[in-house]
Amino acid sequence: MEKFKINGGNILNGEVEISGAKNAAVAILPATILIDGVCRIENIPNIDDVSTTLKILDSLGSQVRYINKNTVEIDNRFIHSYNVPHDLARHMRASYYFIGSLLGRFGIARVSMPGGCNFGVRPIDQHLKGFRALGADVDIEHGKIVAEAEVLRGTHLYFDVVTVGATINVMMAAAMAEGLTIMENVAKEPHVVDVANFLNSMGANIKGAGTDVIKIRGVKSLHKTEYSIIPDQIEAGTFMFAAAATRGDVTVLNVIPKHLEATISKLVDIGCEVEEFDDAVRVVAKGRLHSTQVKTLPYPGYPTDMQPQIGVTLALAAGTSTITESIFENRFKYLDELARMGAAIKVEGNSATIEGVEKLSGARVSAPDLRAGAALCIAGLATDGITIIDDIVYIQRGYERFEEKLRTLGGMIEKVSSEKEIQKFKLKVG
Repeated sequence: MEKFKINGGNILNGEVEISGAKNAAVAILPATILIDGVCRIENIPNIDDVSTTLKILDSLGSQVRYINKNTVEIDNRFIHSYNVPHDLARHMRASYYFIGSLLGRFGIARVSMPGGCNFGVRPIDQHLKGFRALGADVDIEHGKIVAEAEVLRGTHLYFDVVTVGATINVMMAAAMAEGLTIMENVAKEPHVVDVANFLNSMGANIKGAGTDVIKIRGVKSLHKTEYSIIPDQIEAGTFMFAAAATRGDVTVLNVIPKHLEATISKLVDIGCEVEEFDDAVRVVAKGRLHSTQVKTLPYPGYPTDMQPQIGVTLALAAGTSTITESIFENRFKYLDELARMGAAIKVEGNSATIEGVEKLSGARVSAPDLRAGAALCIAGLATDGITIIDDIVYIQRGYERFEEKLRTLGGMIEKVSSEKEIQKFKLKVG
């Protein structure tokens, strides 16, 4: 099992190029199924979740061709299966997007219950509610979601809770439904807008993405397209907090600063200097940072996917901070690992109180999920001594060349697969 070994204490400095957005890519790639033709998708991140998505497409009969490591052509003219296999679906939450795309084009989808990071109950009831509202029969049989419809028809749908996954999934299914679909109380995240823009580039008629109401007028067919995925605001924010925690000076390139407003606001709150450019953001941390209060909210609020990164940073900030997690109930599991490094933390329900300490100490910790794993890497980089991160398979699901990018900024981090290599690393760094 691969691990990261980190020798902390170096200040991160320099520039880092941000990859395409994971959360957009894992929805847009299944959405290509909606056309009986070829799509070219650019700026896809070279990560495990994308690899799994492409394997699922291949298993259905799609022909996938890499143009380069971040561009693929997908030919969906020869799809012969509507069944997403369990051994692939269990690796990622976003496998549920194949329900919307298969149902939208063929009127049938069989998808194993999705897997992915385990940080709380994430029901798919709103997805199923939306498909049923469009006229599909939906059941769960032997661990599979089975959806069938002779005809999908437009509907008026109000989501009980704001949900990114259901917003995107139902939007895909409705793109070629008969008539008008109106979805209210929808998610407004940048990747929701990116999927809508992608569908529109294929000839869909979707309006209102990024607002509380999305209107979709179904079309008879969609056509081939070329599309470039937006930059990943969560990856960008991760490197921005890495700069803050290590008291560094880092510029993230290939970003959309507007997507980073909540992250930038909190970085300024804790004492960082932040400079925005057209497609870049520079973060400078001079001296020790100070405490703040954080509450995760749907976009444009502070994102739950950035909660562990600010949590690690606040563990080293002066004063007492509080974090309230309002999206996922189990997202504080990384705090137990952080406490092993010397952090002073108290968790009560969905709220964590963090008393900042002067420094942490290196330890052996495990990544409980994708974003928490990246955050623990930040803690290791900001810490004197050696930190070993186990279970980095989570991190590799969502960050492209994570350790390589950190090394370009001066971080001492390597990927190893054995205890022998860990000992070699310890000897090398002294």
